[in-house]
Amino acid sequence: MYALKNKVQLIGHLGKNPEIKTMDNNKKVARVSLATSESYKNSQDEKVTETQWHNLVAWGKLADILEKYTAKGSEICVEGKLSYREYTDKEGVKKHITEIVVNEVLLLDKKESTV
Repeated sequence: MYALKNKVQLIGHLGKNPEIKTMDNNKKVARVSLATSESYKNSQDEKVTETQWHNLVAWGKLADILEKYTAKGSEICVEGKLSYREYTDKEGVKKHITEIVVNEVLLLDKKESTV
């Protein structure tokens, strides 16, 4: 059950093209936002759609796959873990960020393939 303590699965659409960086050790990292949406009817019987945005981080081979096979609007399924971190920006302000560190990607726009 240890693996179930911090596990996230999401299906959504990319909000932009993945941002790819190569680190000093030649390892690639991809950063991208993923939109997930839910729809329901409110008390006035109107359809309401709520969208949540999630920050994804993928390393190595998964970064390569996101770079080569996805773009803004691509539908993907990801599995990973929640990660919280903080940093200080250029103005000296402490920032907090929540990310999903991806460990599996399923490309849904094309013939099913899993990585």
